[in-house]
Amino acid sequence: MVQLVVSSAGGLPHWVLLELQGEVEARSGGALPGSLLGDLHYTRQGVPVLVVGHHVLYGKVVTLEKPFAVLVKEAAGPAEPHAHYAVTALIKTKLLFKTRPKPIITNVPRKV
Repeated sequence: MVQLVVSSAGGLPHWVLLELQGEVEARSGGALPGSLLGDLHYTRQGVPVLVVGHHVLYGKVVTLEKPFAVLVKEAAGPAEPHAHYAVTALIKTKLLFKTRPKPIITNVPRKV
């Protein structure tokens, strides 16, 4: 049996999980960590709007049935046989974007 020790430091920040349909690929074919995905906005009614490049996605806010805890493993000394984890954040809501992205068209040429 493995025994885990989990601790937290007071008031934890609340993160939001982002769920998208399909795949997200970098334009240059490189790695995604550390790169900007897009702009997240909310309408006056509270609907999340994600703008990625020349596309817009409309989503909804969903409360998770079981919240997630973001854990960071702390280095254990040789005298400590059990692993120690620190809770750094809680995830209680997610933004669900399940529809296909719509293209943003700014200027439509008129027929001559």
